[in-house]
Parts: sequence; C-alpha cells; structure tokens
Amino acid sequence: MLTCAYITLILNFPFLQKATQAITGLAQYNLLFLLSLPLFLFMVIVIMHSLFAWKGLTKPILIATVIVSAALFYATLSYGIVFDYGMVQNAFETDTAEAFSYVNGYAALFILAFGVLPAVFIGLVNIDYKPALSELASRCKLVFSSVVVIGLIASVFYSDYAAVGRNNKPLIGYITPYKMIDGTVKYVKNTYLYPAVPFTQLDPTPVINRVNPKKHVTVMVLGETARAKNFSYNGYEQNTNQFTANENIISFADMHSCGTATAVSVPCMFSRLNHADFDHRQANAQQNVVDVIAAAGADVLWISNNNGSCKGVCTRVPSLQITPESSNPLCDGEFCFDEVLLAPLNEKLSNLTHDNTFIVLHMIGSHGPTYFKRYPQDKRTFMPDCPRSDIQNCTDEALINTYDNTIAYTDYVLNKIIASLKTSAMATELNTSLLYISDHGESLGEKGIYLHGLPYSVAPDSQTHVPMLLWADNETTDLDLGCIAQAKGTRMSHDNLFDILLGIMSVTSVSYDQNNDPFASCHFSEIVSN
Repeated sequence: MLTCAYITLILNFPFLQKATQAITGLAQYNLLFLLSLPLFLFMVIVIMHSLFAWKGLTKPILIATVIVSAALFYATLSYGIVFDYGMVQNAFETDTAEAFSYVNGYAALFILAFGVLPAVFIGLVNIDYKPALSELASRCKLVFSSVVVIGLIASVFYSDYAAVGRNNKPLIGYITPYKMIDGTVKYVKNTYLYPAVPFTQLDPTPVINRVNPKKHVTVMVLGETARAKNFSYNGYEQNTNQFTANENIISFADMHSCGTATAVSVPCMFSRLNHADFDHRQANAQQNVVDVIAAAGADVLWISNNNGSCKGVCTRVPSLQITPESSNPLCDGEFCFDEVLLAPLNEKLSNLTHDNTFIVLHMIGSHGPTYFKRYPQDKRTFMPDCPRSDIQNCTDEALINTYDNTIAYTDYVLNKIIASLKTSAMATELNTSLLYISDHGESLGEKGIYLHGLPYSVAPDSQTHVPMLLWADNETTDLDLGCIAQAKGTRMSHDNLFDILLGIMSVTSVSYDQNNDPFASCHFSEIVSN
C-alpha cells in the first residue's frame, strides 16, 4: 500500500499536475472532484498490484515498477516526454550510443534518489506471508474494497471524469508506468506476434522518362531533428544558413512532418501511405518511393550517418552505414560529424554507372540531447553553448545557441555537398539537384517540453514544422526553378514527398499522383500520373 501510494503521489506527479491544470482550467469545477483524482488513481494501482502480490513476485514486481517509474518520472519531468506506443518504439529501435547520450550525473542522482533507494527499502522489508487461502482472501478483500471506492467516486463524479477524459485524451499517456507497459505489449504484439503481411508491388514496371540527355544525379539529404523555425531562410534572426546563402536555395517554409520521431517519420515520408492512414506493417510490406525509383532503372544508394539506420526504407536497395571508428578524425567511437558523408558521396560521384542516380544521405543532424556533439569545436558559431546532455539545466540562451550550431553545421555540410555536385557536373556534364528535408522537429524548453516524440495530436509546432530546401544547377537542370519557387509558400507535408521525388527523378509510374506533387507543372520532362 505504501509503495502504491508512492507511485501515485510522487512518481505520477507529472500526471497529477497536468490533470490538475486541465481541471482547474475549466470555467467551473468541483473541488471534491479534483481531490478524488489521486484517490481514484491510487485505488486503480492497488488493484493492479494486488494481482501480483504473491510470494516470490511481490518484491520483484514492486522494485521493478519503482525503478522503471523513477526513470520515466525523470524523463517526463525533465523533458516532457510521454511514453506512449511511439516512444516505446523509439526505445526498442535506438542503439546503445544514442541511449547512453541521455545518461548524465543529474539523471543518475535523480533515479538513485527516487528509484534505487526506495527499491532498497522495499527489498529490506520482511514480509510475513499467510497460508495461500488466507493470502487469497486478503487480496480479494483489498481488491473488493478498492473497487467499492472506485465505484463510489464514479457514481458521484462520473460526468466530470468523462468530460475531462474526453477533452484531454493525451493525459492518459502521463500515467506511470502503465501507459509504457501498454505500449510495450502492443509493440511486441505488432512486431513479433502478428503474421507477416504479403509484399505488394505498387508498380512492377516504372520507367524514367527524361528529356535532358545529360546524366542526372539527385541527392536527397535526410535531416535529423531540424525544425524550420531555426533556419534563417525562414526568417530566423540568427544567421544559421550563412554557408549556402549564395547558392540560390529555395526554402519551403510551410513543410510539416508525418510524425514526431524518426521511427515513424522516416518510413512514413517515403511511403505511399499518408500520415492519416500510416501503418508500419503495411508500409514495410509494399514498395516505397526509393524502391520505385530503383525499379525504374536508377542507381540508388543510401548512405547513413544515423545510427538508427533507415527504419526499413533501404532494405531492398544498396546501402552503406557509416561506422564511427575512433581512428577517423570525424568520429569519436560513438558518433561521427556529418562531414563523414562527403567521402562516400564523392566516391560515388566519381564512379557513376547509370544515366540516373539517386543518393540518400541520412544525417545525424541535430539529434539531442547531446547537441554539442553534432558539430566540431571550430564550428561553434553561436556562443555561449551548452556542452552537456542534461539540457534542462542549461540557460535558454546556451541551449538555443547549441542547437543553432547544429543547424549552422548542417548548412556547412549542405554547402560541401553542393560543391561536390558542382565539381562533378563540371567534370562529366551532369544534371544535378539536391533536396534537403528533416524527419521531424524538436522542442527546446518551450512550455517545459524538450526533445521530441510527443503524440502527434498534442505535439507543438516545433516538433512537426520542418525545413525543406531545394537546390539545382541552373545551367543543366530540367526543373523550372522559377515555377518551383512560386510554391515555396504552399503548405506541404511529408505526404507530398513520394510524388515530389518521382517528379524530380522523372519517373513515369502508376504510383505517381501529380495532384499530390506541388511541382508537377514545373518539370520539363514528361511525367505520367496514375
């Protein structure tokens, strides 16, 4: 009972706080209803743990619950993270280096104080078990009493609970650790227990229909955790795009992501499925736009400096994962600066084997919380910065400067990529273009929220409003750049990317929807729609 009370009143403080804000924000509310909330939650937790309060299970389950809840408590309290299905998926699909980037002294002390020490207390308690039937009777009495209390509360305040729950559905995501347990069960079931979905070809015979006789190379740079707000192309006050400022970049300032985390956004943005109907299992069981481009005859290569890999998008095309070898001056053994992508890119550009080439460069970009590890020391454009992972303890100025340094460094790398494309174009008369788009955005402490991954329905604009940039060689491109520039203020989303890429690559396919391509009228080559 004491442990359940601790879980309710301390480890679920973020839930109680947000629920209190929702209730007191009403024009009228019942104070007794507000006071009933922790009692209601307490009784629910008592019932749940009573089911496992048997000899040999009681202590391990309570200890595990408290330690896990303490870790979730830290993440929610510090970063505003909600551990729903999407966040569980992120946790399962992350790698060791990324996971350890969240570990710091502050986190260790927090979990020690709120998780480990209470767990030690639980472990030291001497439990005097009764005979099995007596234990069962005791548990039945406890569960029955809890149900009665819940019933009484519900009978008096049912309409209040129903109204608040209906209007604040994301609140349930803050209940620790049970929302995480629910998400974990669903993730394991969806990933490992359901039968495989038969693979579907969206188009078995796509072709490239390009008028321009020059060889064509498009590089798509897949950004990581970049938010549109912090690009000076979009009106940001700090000059985060100084390196590409003279490259006639077209910035599309109203682009929005499919998800708030890489595990969702990356497979979704390359899929024919849209944000509204996206399903991982279905997406994995059909061609994505990279597959269609490859099937049309283009030489496709995916090069990744993101340890989270390509989330299944590059499974059926050639790919190269950068390994963070400590012997490489651009790497520290765990991560590499994005300049490491330039060497394999230049190698590919020097050895083109097809008339049409499509290269994806997957950046580590602005991935947090260790933003300071995403740019070299000589690229610390904005000072003071924040060289630590417990970013909630940085000043607002230092945190924003650190993040802006990652954006400025991304711009530096983009400039290098453009220079490589220009050099290759001069050497071999190539038709070259570059498209940059981020997978999702980031929160930097606004309203107490950090990082990303909130449920899309409640995620702030900073997590879903992402940058998209386009560059093409004016002398050789078969894109009408003036026409494309007219669309830079058009609202777009990752849902448009499938058709944008088919259009840029001049792929004729039944899977292409010209109504979903904002540049459909800006291609000199003929593209056939479904």
